[in-house]
Amino acid sequence: MSDLQKTTEILRDLIGFPTVSVDSNLAMIDHLATLLADAGARIDIQRDPTGKKANLFATLGPEGDGGIILSGHTDVVPVADQDWSSDPFVMDERDGAVFGRGTCDMKGFIAACVAMAPTFAAAVTTRPLHFAFTYDEETGCIGGGALVENLREKGLRPALAIIGEPTEMRVIEGHKGCFEYTTHFTGLEGHGSSPDLGVNAVEYAARYVARLLDLKDRLRARAPADSRFDPAWTTINTGGLHGGVAHNVIPGKAHVDWEMRPVQPGDAELVKRDLHEYCANHLLPAMQAIDPSATIRTETWGEVVGLEPMIANAARDLVMELTGANGADTVPFGTEAGLFQTLGMDVVVCGPGSIAQAHKPDEFIALDQLDQCVTMLHRLTARL
Repeated sequence: MSDLQKTTEILRDLIGFPTVSVDSNLAMIDHLATLLADAGARIDIQRDPTGKKANLFATLGPEGDGGIILSGHTDVVPVADQDWSSDPFVMDERDGAVFGRGTCDMKGFIAACVAMAPTFAAAVTTRPLHFAFTYDEETGCIGGGALVENLREKGLRPALAIIGEPTEMRVIEGHKGCFEYTTHFTGLEGHGSSPDLGVNAVEYAARYVARLLDLKDRLRARAPADSRFDPAWTTINTGGLHGGVAHNVIPGKAHVDWEMRPVQPGDAELVKRDLHEYCANHLLPAMQAIDPSATIRTETWGEVVGLEPMIANAARDLVMELTGANGADTVPFGTEAGLFQTLGMDVVVCGPGSIAQAHKPDEFIALDQLDQCVTMLHRLTARL
């Protein structure tokens, strides 16, 4: 059986684990741990505080610093309300592609890494090779943050990390951060015929959204002249405004889901400071003039730093050599790469499949993309 066939068979099993972020990933982690242990890897399963999810950190080769990390996340986005032509958790191979939830984002890369583990084990001699498979990337890179903190506490310093997000095997050396929030408004319910006697949480939430729209325009004007991102500026997206129970009831609760993707650290601080001052000086006093118990509270889902392009980046240079690429790009979407960069590692993003297929019904990965990934990993064995 070829390595591509092995990868496809492992991917078939991984698709069968419905690791939607709200659910446990333990069954998939245990399966991966067994496969890697069979290849001779040392296994470290790191559970989250609930005990229902875990990261897997596995190592081949000698102990110590200076190794290479191959990293991917095990969780996938929901399939609810999506129109799939086949069962999203049963692999469907047709037309030169493999269909199923998580095929490109990013179980295909994980499957290729695990399929290559026996080959890696026979080749690794001078420095360790690590596999880092995380939970809850889709909901704020929570597992990646925990794994990086675990490495920091242990004092383990791998040299390079390859994050296998779907880039169509392009070499990516930079991406924006991703900061996600929910801002909650608690007002005072009442009858719709007397709006001045209540605190309409939806209306104040709408004013907050208007402020976000104003900030979007201000951030566009702050785009760095040398920005390599598309779009070149820090973006804000309002993902949802929720509240209200009936046409004739003053809503007492509302919340706004929103995110920003900074291209420079100062932008994030500008947004947070502006919103804090706007709430403290304008919205909240108006709300509390009617009901002193009215509140505005912002919940942070995740503040994931971006991957900063570096002049010297050994991970980028290595993957360019392995893939034959003659340049490196940036992308607007976020990954766990910046978390690894905070440890002082050189980091690159490169993996099979297209981000255009991620999160959609009938998600797929082309078999030729998987084959290119397997080829890259084969070439990596010579560097172990």
